[in-house]
Amino acid sequence: MTDSQQVAIVTGAARGIGAATAVRLAADGFAVAAVDLAEENCADTVAAISKAGGRAIAVGADVSDSAAVDAAVAHVAATLGAPAALVNNAGVLRDNLLFKMTDSDWDTVMSVHLRGAFLCSRAVQKYMVEQKYGRIVSLSSTSALGNRGQANYAAAKAGLQGFTKTLAIELGPFGITANAVAPGFIVTEMTAATAARVGVDFEAFQAARAAETPVRRVGTPADVAHAISFLASEGAGFVTGQVIYVAGGPRG
Repeated sequence: MTDSQQVAIVTGAARGIGAATAVRLAADGFAVAAVDLAEENCADTVAAISKAGGRAIAVGADVSDSAAVDAAVAHVAATLGAPAALVNNAGVLRDNLLFKMTDSDWDTVMSVHLRGAFLCSRAVQKYMVEQKYGRIVSLSSTSALGNRGQANYAAAKAGLQGFTKTLAIELGPFGITANAVAPGFIVTEMTAATAARVGVDFEAFQAARAAETPVRRVGTPADVAHAISFLASEGAGFVTGQVIYVAGGPRG
């Protein structure tokens, strides 16, 4: 690693969008800290980055745990260097219709998505303020606009948009940008689980979603990683407080 190599932290980096983003940012030249609930979960992500000639470490942390987040970010700073980019991607689903949704269903989704983004952003901002430079990208979703069976997830993803716009205002004077990416239907284990929940074959589920999407296909984790790559770049310094829908059409 050279002294000029920037460091990126990607949460929920074990699979799906998080893994694709970690690999993409490493290809962009970042040293990457791949964070997930357990360190071993990110072994494949780190191996893929290392095989391609990049530098990465796996870090285990519960993003909803304040002490764990602070310790993880301190470990990254000591091992790779002060973080210049953060991607708040960690997420879970606890889908159900409102009358079936439990307190735990609600609290778990809020804790991982909203509290997790808050804790991680708060932990990295002090390094970014000192450097007078930083990029924070949070994962929202087209579900922020409303989606049956996802009152918890929709509320969390809409909340991340307000959180992002506020960070942009507060942190802008320090050279730090904050943006959100809102994916539409992306082929991941999470969307496969959604198909299973509603009792639909996943291939048929994808075909139906592709048919109603203007570009006539479903998205891939790489599609989202491309957008995040831009927002995490130095060239995106005049783009902040924005929500970019990566959904194959206007706002899903």
